[in-house]
Amino acid sequence: MMQILAVKHLTASPALVVDSDLKVIGEAKVDFDKDFGHKYGIKKGVHVYEETGEVYAPVAMWMESVDLVLDRLAEAMPVPLSHIRGISGSCQQHGSVFWNGNAYEILHHLDPRLPLVVQLPQALSHQWSPNWQDQSTQAECDAFDAALGDRQKLAEVTGSGAHHRFTGTQIMRLKKDLPEMYAKTAHISLVSSWLASVFLGAIAPMDVSDVCGMNLWDMSRQTFSEPLLELAAGSKRDALNLKKKLGEPCLDGAAVLGSISPYFVDRHGFHPDCQITPFTGDNPGTILALPLRPLDAIVSLGTSTTFLMNTPKYKPDGAYHFFNHPTTDGHYMFMLCYKNGGLARERVRDQLPKPEDGPTGWENFNKAIENTPALGAAKDDDRRKLGLYFYLTEVVPNIRAGTWRYSCEPDGSDLQEFKGGWDKETDARIIVESQALSMRLRSQKLVESTRAGLPAQPRRIYLVGGGSLNPAIARVIGESLGGSDGVYKLDVGGNACALGGAYKALWALERQPNETFDELIGKRWTEEGNIQRIDEGYREGVYQKYGNVLGAFESLENKILAEQAAEPDNAQKEI
Repeated sequence: MMQILAVKHLTASPALVVDSDLKVIGEAKVDFDKDFGHKYGIKKGVHVYEETGEVYAPVAMWMESVDLVLDRLAEAMPVPLSHIRGISGSCQQHGSVFWNGNAYEILHHLDPRLPLVVQLPQALSHQWSPNWQDQSTQAECDAFDAALGDRQKLAEVTGSGAHHRFTGTQIMRLKKDLPEMYAKTAHISLVSSWLASVFLGAIAPMDVSDVCGMNLWDMSRQTFSEPLLELAAGSKRDALNLKKKLGEPCLDGAAVLGSISPYFVDRHGFHPDCQITPFTGDNPGTILALPLRPLDAIVSLGTSTTFLMNTPKYKPDGAYHFFNHPTTDGHYMFMLCYKNGGLARERVRDQLPKPEDGPTGWENFNKAIENTPALGAAKDDDRRKLGLYFYLTEVVPNIRAGTWRYSCEPDGSDLQEFKGGWDKETDARIIVESQALSMRLRSQKLVESTRAGLPAQPRRIYLVGGGSLNPAIARVIGESLGGSDGVYKLDVGGNACALGGAYKALWALERQPNETFDELIGKRWTEEGNIQRIDEGYREGVYQKYGNVLGAFESLENKILAEQAAEPDNAQKEI
């Protein structure tokens, strides 16, 4: 039976092995802070410079983590690592690694007697990788948004408006700030293709989905955009040079790049025929963690909130993202990312009255939700309550930190600020509704009726992350966002994206001719033990109540945006 290894690189580096039946048979983990925090001086895996907005990680730490996690995996596995026949992975998106001209030779001749961290730093022109939290590229974002006309046009071409963390803006800034480093750079990898390169012992191409997180990839032409390359590089001549540094991405989601580097055979005991497939990003990996059909959605309820859908429709907007689907040609990954997710809910939770001998904070929060009717309206003709709770500057929409409380008529008319506010218990429900309404507003162009007589909505909603354990949150999401087949909890721990990477490699190595990813994984994946139905989802009448105020909710966002734009001391926007 084939065994597949997947490695994940985020704030930690877990590795897991699955067999042909998709069962996890071995796991190990390196926690960057716990294992390397003192040595590299990092917190949550990165260095943060508040003055400049720069956030970056030491690449040497990642090198060291590869050897360490494989050592730990060898101890945890019931069989030797030589049984593993394929490797893929899922890595933090947008980050970049800069190789120098010695990289090809060093990768090809790694000495198994020495750890990677002793050898690979000599292959880099830059020892740091910009992190997705970086906010140092505002000027570059403005230039990207203007390059093709406006932000919407950029989104139409690349799938996204300009973002601080996207690789194109980062390259543009680093070329300007570190010209000598850039001149020494022979190749630029994404974090995913960097890790694939390490296992391959050669420079690996970027993945068909992860390449879309750069603001450089032309989605309609499926090639790098010449005008945007020219912008990032500074001239037409330099654009050609940048294109060479980036290399040609691998557009085949089922490609096999080659056999594993001899380094891992001799040092860690892998079989020489173990095959390497393209590594992808963490979010593309997440949508591969189950057979996600069109109209199904994944909502990740972590510190931030992420909404993902698999869709054949390409309807870009500067407020959200479209990526190529990592395995299915002609399909896309639709993504919404919110900064005010779990941390914002915690802030509301902590403001609730705390009885001396009573429930925990979350039990108190859930009780407040259950005791508050939908939209805070006890009667059909009561005004509906709407709110925005941004404890951090939000990116969707691009609104500064603040809290706003409004109300409107049941049909969404007469939007007015709610004078004096309302009680803290009401806030508990309204913040969850607010987050769900934002997702519904921005995904409505992609959903349709799943069966006769039902309004447009997702078919199934899968919840992952810490918030997925909360039944009150699941209920509000079902009431407001829908889910004609229900709301489900995906029981894969914190390793959904690593599992997706493993499934991707398994498909590449075991598929029959023309067998799709969904066909192969669908035949082997079982709902039992993987998902749990936790809410009925769509409720006739209740779902329509939320639909009636969706326009008012959008008007509330637009009102705050307009007020913010008119302020003379308008703070620098976060993108």
